[in-house]
Amino acid sequence: MGRLKTIRTAALAAVLGTALFLGGCGDLKKTFNFTSIDEQGNEEKLDLNFPAKNLLAKGMEDYSVGKYFTAIEYFQEILNRYPFSAEAPLAELKAADCSYHLERYQEALVLYEEFTNRHPTNESIPYVLYQRGMSNFKQLDRVDRDTSSATKAIEMFRQLVKAYPQSPYAAEAKARIAAANQYLADHEYFVAEFYVRTEKYDQAKVRLKYLLAKYSDQPVAEKARTLLADLEAGNPPRSAITSWIPRLNDSVWPFTGQGAAEISSSD
Repeated sequence: MGRLKTIRTAALAAVLGTALFLGGCGDLKKTFNFTSIDEQGNEEKLDLNFPAKNLLAKGMEDYSVGKYFTAIEYFQEILNRYPFSAEAPLAELKAADCSYHLERYQEALVLYEEFTNRHPTNESIPYVLYQRGMSNFKQLDRVDRDTSSATKAIEMFRQLVKAYPQSPYAAEAKARIAAANQYLADHEYFVAEFYVRTEKYDQAKVRLKYLLAKYSDQPVAEKARTLLADLEAGNPPRSAITSWIPRLNDSVWPFTGQGAAEISSSD
């Protein structure tokens, strides 16, 4: 079950091996009580010697108050010990959610994808598609960085909107698509501006034309038209252009930051 399962399995194997060496099979039960580290770096004793239903209840209790470090341990224990239980699918999903809330976005992507592959008809699939899009979207930073996360986010959000247009997540997905497209348009303008600053005017014109062809409705398009007109007139900016690198949480991003509607998995 991915990296988390590998780590958890390895840890359990080590503890079990120690128990067998020191006290024999009679001590095995004790090995399922272990110490975890919470969000504040404090040690916390977790009792995992529960049936799947109780483990799920304990995990959801911690999850509901934001104790994602401990909640994920309970969910992983269900998957390790009771992989075919009725509680396993929800444990899979909540383990992915924990990784997402802990900002382990690449790990969350793997877990959400595994859930999709195992449960393609599950009623939570619209939410999972949204979260896969968000796991990419949350990795966007400045427009001078790699844009692959924006492209992947758009792909997931479009898949959600197309397959589940009536989903409660569809409207938010459309807003995220708009924001990601604005990010990509801003990236193109940044690249064109770089070429202007380095006096590579032909390359700059190519990028500006591409921007206007694909993102003509974006706010940066007007700046691109003005710059392109100056370049084609043989009148490039004489003074150095101040580097223009908006961040995703700047005011130019109307669908992100604290004002964006975050749809909780507990809804």
